[in-house]
Amino acid sequence: MKWEEIGNQPCSIARTLSVLGDRWTMLILRNAFMGLRRFDDFQENLGVTRHVLSERLKRLVEHEILVKVAYVDRQERYEYRLTEKGLDLYPILLTMVAWADKWMDEGLGAPMVYQHTVCGHEFTPILVCSECQQAVNARQVKPIVTSAFFQYLAQKKLA
Repeated sequence: MKWEEIGNQPCSIARTLSVLGDRWTMLILRNAFMGLRRFDDFQENLGVTRHVLSERLKRLVEHEILVKVAYVDRQERYEYRLTEKGLDLYPILLTMVAWADKWMDEGLGAPMVYQHTVCGHEFTPILVCSECQQAVNARQVKPIVTSAFFQYLAQKKLA
């Protein structure tokens, strides 16, 4: 299977990776969540080539994760702002942070902590069941294939 076709699989992870599946995209999103908005600021902070940055920003805009907003009318300069769809990616980034802080700590401690502004406490993100509110881990989850998967297989045979 070619990388361009990965988003056509009946797999939520593959579809997500078809949009977010490279290091630069995730780092752009990290910076957007930290308040960066302008092309030059992303480029300076990340050290990525202008071409690569332009391509990743374009893809994030195409998928409505970021929106371009003009901030200088005469020169057509834009900021890139997170949309609601983009804001919904925050739990993914926080989960990556928690994993890295647990498994990739170099003995220096977490490079950043996160404060819940509602209660004022620093926190570590956890995944909870939407029904019983109990913490969830991999040993407690059973994936169940849905009819959408079988519809995908049927369509593939017809093509």
